[in-house]
Amino acid sequence: MTQDEEYDIAFGVILHAGNARQLFIEAIREARKSDFEKANSLMKEGNSELNQAHKIQTDLLQGEAQGNKVNFSVLFVHSQDHLTMALTTKELAQEMIDNFKFFYEREEK
Repeated sequence: MTQDEEYDIAFGVILHAGNARQLFIEAIREARKSDFEKANSLMKEGNSELNQAHKIQTDLLQGEAQGNKVNFSVLFVHSQDHLTMALTTKELAQEMIDNFKFFYEREEK
């Protein structure tokens, strides 16, 4: 794999994971305003971006398992950090949305 290909892979993960994280944050903000339909829509968009980042990572891992050497780089580590942060943000966003929904429903009673 060329260095340019490695950069493309790393930046692909960074791009999609970063997009996912931002969408999850926006979903929290919409839930805070009690717009749960919009929050759910943003979570779905975020999941789509996260799936794209995960697919890039999975393809890379499968390639390495098949003997295709991947050079270690700080950029790859950075891309994995972005993916991990997006996954964590997704989990926290869903918890926060559920909590907002619970409290808004409770207030309506």
